Amino acid sequence: MRKQNIYITALSLLSASVALGQNWTETKSGNWTKVANKGGQTLGYATASGVKLLTDKGFAFKDLNKNGKLDKYEDWRLSADVRAKDLASQMSIDQIAGLMLYSKHQPIPAAAGGPFAGTYNGKIFAQSGAKVSDLSDQQREFLTKDNVRHVLITSVQSPEAAAEWNNNAQALAEGLGLGIPINSSSDPRHGTRADAEFNAGAGGAISMWPGSLGLAATFNPELVKRFGQIAATEYRSLGIATALSPQIDIATDPRWNRVSGTFGEDPQLATDMARAYVDGFQTSTGANEITGGWGYHSVNAMVKHWPGGGSGEGGRDAHYGYGKYAVYPGKNFQTHFLPFLNGAFKLSGKTGMASAVMPYYTISYGQDKKYGENVGNSYNKYIIHDLLRTKYKYDGVVCTDWLITADETAVDIFLTGKSWGVEKLSVAQRHYKILMNGVDQFGGNNESGPVIEAYKMGVKDHGETFMRTRFEQSAVRLLKNVFRVGLFENPYLDPQVSQKSVGTAEFMKEGYQTQLESVVMLKNKAKALPLTKGKTVYIPKRFTPAGRNFLGMDIPEKLEYPVSLNIVKKYFNVTDNPAEADYALVFMRSPDSGGGYSIPDAKAGGTGYVPVSLQYGDYTAQGTRDPSIAGGDPLEKFTNRTYNGKTAKTINTTDLGMVTETVAMMKGKPVIVALQVSNPTVVKEFEAQSNAILAHFGVQDQALMDILTGAHEPSALLPMQFPADMKTVENQAEDVPRDMTSYRDSEGHVYDFGFGLNWKGVIQDARTAKYKQGVLSLK
Repeated sequence: MRKQNIYITALSLLSASVALGQNWTETKSGNWTKVANKGGQTLGYATASGVKLLTDKGFAFKDLNKNGKLDKYEDWRLSADVRAKDLASQMSIDQIAGLMLYSKHQPIPAAAGGPFAGTYNGKIFAQSGAKVSDLSDQQREFLTKDNVRHVLITSVQSPEAAAEWNNNAQALAEGLGLGIPINSSSDPRHGTRADAEFNAGAGGAISMWPGSLGLAATFNPELVKRFGQIAATEYRSLGIATALSPQIDIATDPRWNRVSGTFGEDPQLATDMARAYVDGFQTSTGANEITGGWGYHSVNAMVKHWPGGGSGEGGRDAHYGYGKYAVYPGKNFQTHFLPFLNGAFKLSGKTGMASAVMPYYTISYGQDKKYGENVGNSYNKYIIHDLLRTKYKYDGVVCTDWLITADETAVDIFLTGKSWGVEKLSVAQRHYKILMNGVDQFGGNNESGPVIEAYKMGVKDHGETFMRTRFEQSAVRLLKNVFRVGLFENPYLDPQVSQKSVGTAEFMKEGYQTQLESVVMLKNKAKALPLTKGKTVYIPKRFTPAGRNFLGMDIPEKLEYPVSLNIVKKYFNVTDNPAEADYALVFMRSPDSGGGYSIPDAKAGGTGYVPVSLQYGDYTAQGTRDPSIAGGDPLEKFTNRTYNGKTAKTINTTDLGMVTETVAMMKGKPVIVALQVSNPTVVKEFEAQSNAILAHFGVQDQALMDILTGAHEPSALLPMQFPADMKTVENQAEDVPRDMTSYRDSEGHVYDFGFGLNWKGVIQDARTAKYKQGVLSLK
C-alpha cells in the first residue's frame, strides 16, 4: 500500500509539472545537482552553495546572487555581452579588482616547499590528512578574501582529482557574493614523455603531442587545428577553460631560449598556425555549441606575446633583467604583429578572434614613436592603447605576463619582479599605469590591494564615474569569456567521465601520429636509413653536469642512457661494445650555453654579459656589437651590455663528445644522430661524421624508433634556419626572420627554412611551394 501511495504522489508531481509547463528535470550528482532544461542550457549547482532555482516560462535558472529574482546575468537566454554588462554593474570595486587578478601557479595538491608551496589547515599536504582534491589554505584565502576568479593550474595527480578539485573550488565560489565561477587556465600540457610507450590509451593520461616547433614542422595548419580541438576537449574535462597559449612570437633570433615554444621564424607559417590553433581551441560545434561558435568544448585562447617577444638583444630573454630589451636593428617591428593581426585576431571559425592576449615582458626599445617611453610592453601606452586597442581595434582581454608589477631583486633570477622601465614607481602606481593603458588583468597577482589602490588613484585624477566605468569595461571583457563557455550555468564535472575523457584511444593515436609527422630527416648519406630491425646497436650514455634549473633548483650530475632501453630493445639488440654493433645511435640535445649572463664573471669585475652560443665547443665573440643597442638596470652601474671578446661555454658540450668518441669506436660503421632541437643548432661540429641525422622537437622514443626502422617515412620540414656558424648568428638582426646563411652539409644539402628529406630525397611539395617563398612583412 505504501509503494502505491509513493507512486501516486510521483504521478501527481509529474502531472503538476506538466500542467505548469515545466521544461526541466533535476538529478543529483555527488555534491552537486544537475538540472536539464529541455531546449535550453543544462545547469549545475552545489548543494552547499545556497543557490536556489528560479523559473521563467517553464525553464530553470540559478539565483546566483540569492535575491529571489531573475537578473539579466542569470538568464542564459540572453547574450554574453548583455549578461556581462548587467553583472559588472552589480559588482563592487573589490569584486572587480579580484576579477582582474590571475593567480600564481597552483599545483594540485600544493607543493610542500619552493615557490608553489601551500598548506592544508596549516600543515603540508603529506601531514595534513587532506584529500588531493581539497583546496589549500592559500586557495581558500585568495578566492574569498581577494575575490580571485582566474586560477592557473599546473600539475594535477589525475583527471579525476582535477575534476574533484574543480568542483570543490566552484562550489566555494558559487556560494560567495554574486556566484561568479572560477575560470581555470593552463600553460601547454600536451608534451611527450620520451620514455613512455605508445598505447591506445585507456583514459587518464593526457594525449601526447610534439611541442609547438614540432607542430610547426608538419607545415600542416589543419593538423594543428585538430590538435586544438582534442586539447580543448581534454582541458574542459580537467576543468580548464582558458589556455595560456599559443605562443605566436616569431622566433627571429635563433638564440632566444623560448624558440621551442613558438611556431618558428617564418611570419606566414606562424600566422597560419596561430589561426588554426586558436580556431581549434575556441570552437564548439553541434550540441556543444551555445552560440557564435562558443560552447561547452570551447577553451579561451590567450595568445602571447604582443607585440612579439622574439627579438631580445643578443638572444637574451626578458624573464630576467639582463634580457629586458627587445631591439630592432632591421627596423622590422611591425612584421612581428602578423601572427596576431592576420592569424589569432582574424580567425576562420565563428569565434572571430582570440579571446585574450598577453603582452611580453620586454621593453620594445625605441619603438614608442608617440610618447618616447622605453618601458615594458604592458606599461607602454603606445603599444597597448594606441596600437592594440585603438589602431587594431582589439577588444578582448589583455592580461599582463606574470609578476610584472613586483619589485626586481636581481638581474638573473627567474622568479623576481619584472617591472622593466618603471622600477621607480610603487606597486600600486604600476597597476594604475597598466590599467590606464587598457590592460584588464594582472598575471601572477593574488592580492587585490594594489588594484584597489590604483582605483583610488584614478578617482583622484579623473573622478569616481570615470574610474567606475573603466573598471566595468575590464569586468565585461573578463566576464564574457566566462559566460561564453557555459561556466555560469554549469561549472561542475563528473570525475569518472573526466577520467575516461582524457587520453582516449583516438586522442592518443592522433597525438602519436603527429609526433611521427613532426620529425625532420636532415641527412641520409648513402641511404643509411631506414635501419633493419633486429640488428645490434650501440648507444652511448649521456652526461649531464650538476647545475641549476631556471627556478634556481639544484640539478644533480647524471650519466645515463638518453633513451629507454626497454623501448629500443623491441626494435634492436643493444650492446655496450661498439665492436659488436651494426650501428650506433647517438641521442643529443641542441647546445645550451645559458642565457647570456654569467655570475662568476660579474663577481670578477666584469659586466656579466657573455654570448649565447649555438655550438657545443667554446665560443668567443669577436667583432660583435659594441656598444649594445640597449642597456640599463637599477641594479647595474653601466648601460653597455656588449659581450665582445667574451667566451660562452656550453653546458652540454659532452653531447658533441658522444658523437666524436662513438665515430672513433665504430671504425667506419654507421653512426646515426637523433638531435632534440630547442634552438637552431650549429651542426658543422658533428654533421660530417654522421651517416644520418634526425631532428625532432620532443617526441616519444618509440616515434624515433618507428622512423629509424622505416615504419614511418619522415615528412617534416625545418620551421627555422640552421646557421652555418656563429658568425652568421652574430651578423643576423634580432628582429628579422630568415636572414642567416644556412648550413650546407657534406651531401650538398642546405639546412634552410622548409628543408627536409624523405626516403627519396629533398621534399618538394605543396607545403614548400607555399611557405618557402619570400618573407612576409607588415612594414
